[in-house]
Amino acid sequence: MRLETMSPNPVWSADAYGETVETLRAADDVTYKVWGGDWCKDCRAQLPDFAAALRAADVPDERIEDFPVEKDEDGNKVGPGVEEYGVEYIPTIVVERGGEELVRFVESEDVPAAVYVADALRALD
Repeated sequence: MRLETMSPNPVWSADAYGETVETLRAADDVTYKVWGGDWCKDCRAQLPDFAAALRAADVPDERIEDFPVEKDEDGNKVGPGVEEYGVEYIPTIVVERGGEELVRFVESEDVPAAVYVADALRALD
C-alpha cells in the first residue's frame, strides 16, 4: 500500500462491526480499489477505519489496490486511474469482481465506508 491513510486504525473495533466484517470476509472474489490522498482530511478520517475493517475481514493485500491522488495547479485531482475511473472526489472506493464495478463509495455517506460497502455487497445477493 502506498497511502499512509490506508494504514489500519489500531483502535477500530471489529466487534462493533461484526456484520460488516463478515460480509467483507465472505466477498472473497472482489478487489478493492481505493483512491485517496494523505493530505485529504476526509481520507484521513475514513480510510484508516476502512483499512482496519479489511484487515479484520482477512482480505489479502493483493486484493486491495490504493492509488495516491494529488491536485494539479488548477485544483483537479490527478493520479493513477483517476481519469479511467472518473474519480472526482476522494476518498473513492471501487469494488470490482472480474473487472466489473459492483460498488462505489465516494467521499462521504451517512455511514462509515466499510459499512456502506458491506451493505451494498449484501444488497447484490
